[in-house]
This record gives sequence, structure tokens and C-alpha cells, in this order.
Amino acid sequence: MQPIFTTNITKFKADDTLLIEDILVREIKFDIIVNNVKLGSVMATPIDLDALAIGYLLSENIVSSFKDIKSVNLSADFLSIDIKADVNEKSLRKLTFENVIISGCGRSVTANIDPDALSAKFIKSRVKFRRADISKQMNEFYSQCELYEKTGCVHTAKLYASGGEFFIGEDIAQHNTIDKAVGKAAMKGIDLSDTFLMVSGRLSSEMVVKAVMNAIPVIISRTAPTSLGVLIARKFNLTLCGFARGENLNVYSGLERIYV
Repeated sequence: MQPIFTTNITKFKADDTLLIEDILVREIKFDIIVNNVKLGSVMATPIDLDALAIGYLLSENIVSSFKDIKSVNLSADFLSIDIKADVNEKSLRKLTFENVIISGCGRSVTANIDPDALSAKFIKSRVKFRRADISKQMNEFYSQCELYEKTGCVHTAKLYASGGEFFIGEDIAQHNTIDKAVGKAAMKGIDLSDTFLMVSGRLSSEMVVKAVMNAIPVIISRTAPTSLGVLIARKFNLTLCGFARGENLNVYSGLERIYV
């Protein structure tokens, strides 16, 4: 299944009326099945769906590491994925019975905004990144996002490792982009404690918590954080930056990981 499709539309441009072919991003309902039990469904863009599911399980503490996953089978129609894994039963029960509706795109649920889930997630990484390198990566960000370039209709995330490797996530749902980027990195065995995460949208609580749950020490956005996002970042020693545009950067937490 292609992540985009084309359709004819009418476009008004000044005094002209045009019939043109437009490129749109595809949206599907994607079922995540773990150990033969349907964990839930997410609205998603049909690209990097294996990474999305793996990143989601890591972010929700359903699995502790990629090594806990035994097999991953994506259906032929791209509408579901069947994963066999050693799971954290407590997190699984919380996700199923005590989920919280989050402020992401559409109706999304999470089990990880929870004191028990976060209690052991204080970020101890001593990694440092040069401000100029952060600005460079942010300035290149959108040019590396193929779906965004084609449609302008997706959120994006970029996970940058200190060795120079990076992983892109694109999706209609902002929280899915982080899971995709994290899933890609996990499948390659990247140490997330030496990375920083860039996102295209706001840094609300669930976005910040995804960084905390995956031990990512730095998260950066072109836009603003919410108050709860900042409080969570400060509590768990996460470096949180907003309004990263050109040479400008607002640091709300964890300044010690950024140097000039």
C-alpha cells in the first residue's frame, strides 16, 4: 500500500479556475496485535508500520527492549501487525484498562503518563550537543522528509545519533512519528542515550513522556512546549528546547547538555 494517492481537484488561483491532480497522504486504521491479543488500533500513515508498532510498545513500556520481541508479521493488506514478545503484564493491563486520552491527533490512548511507569526513568545521560549542530540538523529537517515534501500533510520526527546517523518518522499523527523513529533506531541497536529527538509540532506532555520512556536525553521542536511538558522534562532531567528556528533556541530544561 502506498502512503500517498492522487485525486483530481478544482483549484482557484487568483482569477483562474484549474482542474489539477493533487497528492494526498493516505490514512488507515492500523491494528496492533500482541501475543494473539489485539492491543488497540491507531490511525496512521501506511509507511514504516513495523517501526511504528515496535516504537509504540517501547514507549508504552509493554516491552523493555527490542530484544524482547520475538517476531513481527505485517499483514498483506497493511492494516494489522502481529507481534510475539515477552511483555510487561502490568503495563499491558494499564494500557487496556486505565488508559488516558491524550491530546494527539484523533483519539489516542496511553498508559505511560503514570508515576509508576515513570519512576525509574530519570535520565542520567551526560551526552552534550553543540548548539550549531542542533541548528544545522533542524534546518535540514524538513528537506529530509519525503512525505511532507510531497503532501504538506504529515507530522515529522527525526532522531539524531551522536555518530551522525538519523532516523525519520512521518505520519498523520504526531505521536506516531516518534514511535516510528524510535522503532527504526531500536531495530538497528542504537543507544538512545546518545541521541536527540526533533519533532515538528508542540511539546505536549505525551510527546515529552515518549522521550523520557525511551531514555532520549534531548527533545527539540520548532514550536512551543506546554506547561506540563516542561514540568515533566524538569522532573526527569530531560533537556527540552522549543522555538528552534535558524540560530534561535529556547531551552526550558537541561541546559547542561547544550554547549556553544
